[in-house]
Amino acid sequence: MTVLLSTKEVAKFLNVNEKMIYTLVAEKNLPATKITGKWAFPKHLVEQWIDTSTINYPKSSEKVPGYEKLLIITGSNDLLLNSTISLFNQQYPEYVAVFGNLGSMGGLKMLCQNQCHIAVSHLLQENEQDYNFEFAKAELQNVPAIVNFCQREQGILLQKGNPKKIKSVSDLGKKGIRVVNRPLGTGTRLLLEYELRKAKLNTDKIEGYAVEKSSHMDVGLEVLTGRADAGPGIRAVSFLLGLDFLPLRWERFDLLIPKEKFFEKPVQLFLGLLHEESFRTLFPENCGYNLETTGKVIFPTD
Repeated sequence: MTVLLSTKEVAKFLNVNEKMIYTLVAEKNLPATKITGKWAFPKHLVEQWIDTSTINYPKSSEKVPGYEKLLIITGSNDLLLNSTISLFNQQYPEYVAVFGNLGSMGGLKMLCQNQCHIAVSHLLQENEQDYNFEFAKAELQNVPAIVNFCQREQGILLQKGNPKKIKSVSDLGKKGIRVVNRPLGTGTRLLLEYELRKAKLNTDKIEGYAVEKSSHMDVGLEVLTGRADAGPGIRAVSFLLGLDFLPLRWERFDLLIPKEKFFEKPVQLFLGLLHEESFRTLFPENCGYNLETTGKVIFPTD
């Protein structure tokens, strides 16, 4: 059962005064909802918010488990990435690639603690023009090598035929529209929150906003089955499930690799796979992926 904290209780929990709580809700996206006109704070979401907002995360002295044949990838969820990992395991049976679906921020934290070889991220920066650099600088002592995996189209997944006539993000706050969401710390959730702030729409007015699903496909299935009218996700899901799609933006979906691991054999095999025809035909054209910059080293540039 969800434990709800009052404003006074959450202020004590965070060790701040009560007035600051309202600022955190408005400016820092502290998870909150209104029940009979009073603010309530789901404790588990507050704890998750603290974790995803942490900077200077403690660094682990431990190294990635010393399995020379193991490739550990963590971070953001993606259909093309899942298919690529399967392709890697088929093409290089002497190696094993595994994926931890932790969201973009979770992937960076694992990279910081040296618990993975590659983190996958699409965190939109405040300027809304670039991705990942500022977050990597905040989380990591040294900015890793950044290689583009793909460009992909983000938006809102809608029921076939769009029966609720959702034409913009601001429509998500209309009465009778129920949404499903992605977890805190995911780049998709971050993008949605950017768009909601631009639309000046308070999240407490959106039915279902606190309902979180761990993958794009899970969000799509909620919409497909009618349990939700809309949810943030990538066009590729709408393509596979036959859903309508409200586009928001194309984004850069990157691989972040510590420089000391960049030339390890399984990492190089995975990067090499991105240039092969077997990878480039995993998904058809016009399904929400653009591979023009796939495999390009974004950082360092020289």
